[in-house]
Amino acid sequence: MSSLVDRVNRETYFRILAGLFAVVLFVFALVPVLHCVRGQSIKDYIVWYETGQRVLNRGEVYPDQWHKFPFMYPPPCALFLAPVSALGKTGLIVALVLVNAAAWIGSIIFSVYLATGEQRRAHILLYLIPGFIVVAFVWGNFLLGQPSLLLLALLLAAFISLRGKRQVLAGVLIALAAAIKAFPVLAIFYLVYRRYWTAAATVVVALAFLLIVAPIPFRGFTLAKQDLQRWSSGMLFKYDETGVGQRVGRSSSWKNQSIWGVANRLLRHVEYDHSYAPHTPVYVNFADLQFKTVNAIIVGLGFLLGAAFIAVMPETAARTRATDAIEFALLVLLMLIFTPLSFGYLFAWLLYPLTVVVQRILLAPESRRLLLGLTIAAVALLLLLIPFRVAAQAYGNTLGATFLLFIGLALELWRIKRAQRSPG
Repeated sequence: MSSLVDRVNRETYFRILAGLFAVVLFVFALVPVLHCVRGQSIKDYIVWYETGQRVLNRGEVYPDQWHKFPFMYPPPCALFLAPVSALGKTGLIVALVLVNAAAWIGSIIFSVYLATGEQRRAHILLYLIPGFIVVAFVWGNFLLGQPSLLLLALLLAAFISLRGKRQVLAGVLIALAAAIKAFPVLAIFYLVYRRYWTAAATVVVALAFLLIVAPIPFRGFTLAKQDLQRWSSGMLFKYDETGVGQRVGRSSSWKNQSIWGVANRLLRHVEYDHSYAPHTPVYVNFADLQFKTVNAIIVGLGFLLGAAFIAVMPETAARTRATDAIEFALLVLLMLIFTPLSFGYLFAWLLYPLTVVVQRILLAPESRRLLLGLTIAAVALLLLLIPFRVAAQAYGNTLGATFLLFIGLALELWRIKRAQRSPG
């Protein structure tokens, strides 16, 4: 009788949570559409519409080196936007918010499945706590029209495919994510280390097809070649004292929470607030190092965190669903840290690592004190956004929270690895 009552209560709680989620999702999807209908600012949606129209009209997507790119994503992403832009501005926004809605739902389901390894309904806290923590970042994706939720859903689906030994599908999914926004290609380093050779080769082949071959029927050889060359030189391979890619100045502003942005504004005398109106320059640096020195520090940290990641990984024979869930979460956190441009909306990706954290705390009492403490500290850093939105981000609070989650999950994976080696 008691178990029946508990089940009824759990079902009631899930219905309440699902209802609240549906309301929030509806509001998030509705607001950008209303902005368009009322003639208000539609943020990045206007860029996606105009880019799609340029592709349809065989215009230039990327101007020459003397002009700022209005569209900064890879050429295949522009192709994907072309048919959607044919729906008109309102139609495009409706289509993209529906994609974001599906990606958000998919990301939640995939996160819980990877964290638990089960398809049945999991503990309600796995849905409630991570979703509540990242809801503001998710809102940024809907308001601005950013594809971070779609990228997360594709990456998590790739992880599920790897677990199911479907390497070709995993490689295609990662390549598709990288064709939309380049940084998910960083996952290929993990594929190579874990000897997912088929998946790694598929990423290379599929991405080459999307970047080189696919645009030709729609853009022609000359325009397709020009698009790839200009995007590569203007975005992919551009990083100097002034900033990353086309984000001159802004890449070192308070909004960029990648290690590249935070390190440059804390260790170099560069301004952190690039407002359009005239203003007094502001700085947060506590050192004034050379640009090369700062880059050496960043690369050194990259090697250090990469080595830590490898050190805590269990041997192939000792891998389990639980260890894989943590491995994938650590990979997601590393990608957030080392992506050259990590603005607020991208940290909707914390949904998955936080889901893994909640699962570990629920499942393993021995890990609660340390992992819970580091997670609380990470959430506290994120909460600084409420009273100190600019100042907190200027000092890298979101990056700091990501670091703490990485440390907590790395130590948890190390604890599991040591326990596997211990006799009895």
